[in-house]
Amino acid sequence: MNARPKVVVTRRIPEAGLALLRENCDVWVNPDDRPLTREELLSRAADADGVIGLLTDRIDAGFFDAAPRLRGYANYAVGFDNIDVPEATRRGLPVSNTPDVLTTATAELAWALVFAVARHLVAADAVMRSGNWPGWGPLQFIGQEISGKTLGIFGPGRIGTAMARMSRGFSMPVVYTGGRRPNTTLETELGAKKLPFEEFLETADIVSIHAPLTPETRHAFDAVALSRMKPTAIVVNTGRGPIIDEAALVAALAAGRPAGAGLDVYESEPRMAEGLAALPNVVVAPHIGSATQTARDGMATLAARNLLAMLAGDSPPTCLNPQVLATAPGRS
Repeated sequence: MNARPKVVVTRRIPEAGLALLRENCDVWVNPDDRPLTREELLSRAADADGVIGLLTDRIDAGFFDAAPRLRGYANYAVGFDNIDVPEATRRGLPVSNTPDVLTTATAELAWALVFAVARHLVAADAVMRSGNWPGWGPLQFIGQEISGKTLGIFGPGRIGTAMARMSRGFSMPVVYTGGRRPNTTLETELGAKKLPFEEFLETADIVSIHAPLTPETRHAFDAVALSRMKPTAIVVNTGRGPIIDEAALVAALAAGRPAGAGLDVYESEPRMAEGLAALPNVVVAPHIGSATQTARDGMATLAARNLLAMLAGDSPPTCLNPQVLATAPGRS
């Protein structure tokens, strides 16, 4: 009788995914509500057949060296800049992510940030909670209306497309930049226009960042880019923190250009750049883009299905390097 595969889950995920794993595997789940240290990660991976990890786990040559029995790694995230995919491919190890299941949740959170910034919602809430609100006044908390403004999507992938589609109720022209090819969905459904980056910055009233982190997108929003934005513009980031030069953003917001920002991700998570939290024109959230029950259950289930497929020698539903399975017949 074959032994059940050993699976490591580096941080507790929703039970929907863990239940699937436990049907077929011996599962160890990090009992602490924190990321594993590097040493703990490598130690736990040493006798693991499969691992489900998070963006905080660095999956690189050192990790693979420490896990000689590994047959697959599943990321509990749509992003995968924590994984050295070429190295995994070189070693013939499949790796996966969890796209699609968190698209709606993250797009909705981007809109929540837009409205919170535009209408000074956090500051208004703080005044009410303080007990110091003197009553209605005609000049209190004057913000911006969103309807009719130009929405700019930086990174027109699944989430960027979903957010843009949600703009239809607000009659917003849509522009976008990035992507290897034109986004025919946005262009056909919304009449969106693809613009060069500089023109995009100068055109959009609301800039929403959804691109993956790559060498090309890292610090794309630096001091120069931020200075090109309209003084009334709002920038929202639910993509990857390092796409914005956070120190440059602090300086730009303090100078009033752009007018405001809503952030769910940060350059050096969990820390924020010095001075960011003190700014009145920024709304900060603790990386909650996918934090709905539907999305997190979906992520857990998809990560589990991916890993179970890898352990069986099958192609996982959302494999990042399917070529390793095609070139490795008989993997088990």
